[in-house]
Amino acid sequence: MKSRLYQQYMETVRPALMKKREYGNSHQIPVIEKIVINMGVSASLEKSALDDAVKDLGIISGRKPVINKARKSVANFKLRQGQSIGCRVTLRRDAMYEFFDRLVAAALPRIRDFRGVSSRSFDGRGSYSLGVADQSIFPEIDLDKIKRHQGMDITIVTTAATDDEAYDLLKLMGMPFAGGR
Repeated sequence: MKSRLYQQYMETVRPALMKKREYGNSHQIPVIEKIVINMGVSASLEKSALDDAVKDLGIISGRKPVINKARKSVANFKLRQGQSIGCRVTLRRDAMYEFFDRLVAAALPRIRDFRGVSSRSFDGRGSYSLGVADQSIFPEIDLDKIKRHQGMDITIVTTAATDDEAYDLLKLMGMPFAGGR
């Protein structure tokens, strides 16, 4: 069975975009392609910081994170080549829609003094990036077991050609934007 958000996309969002943008072909309608979640961990912290980040990201996404390693040594940052510096997860299809649904419906409204996400965080090619300052906004994380607060970057990659098309897609999917575009 498909997720609730995917059914909403097929039943309401696609026809609304087709009507608003007047696409000639149904394949021109933008769709969310993937969601990439990235957690960077300071190289100066102990090794358990990376293990905690991997555990938390695995709980949030439902997938096992890939550990990122440094490509170059940078002396000013006390960074050595091959040192573990973060983790990431790429979500597609059903897992992507489930995560997006939890992000929009449960996690973002839990941010203190939340008034919406910025509508200026598009990259020019239809992808949207969002920074979350704390992993504790997700309901899956047990607040008693958090050792350190860790932020994350969430990138939503769409097939939209322009930022306006991606904005319309995400707005119809339920993304709570702060201001108009």
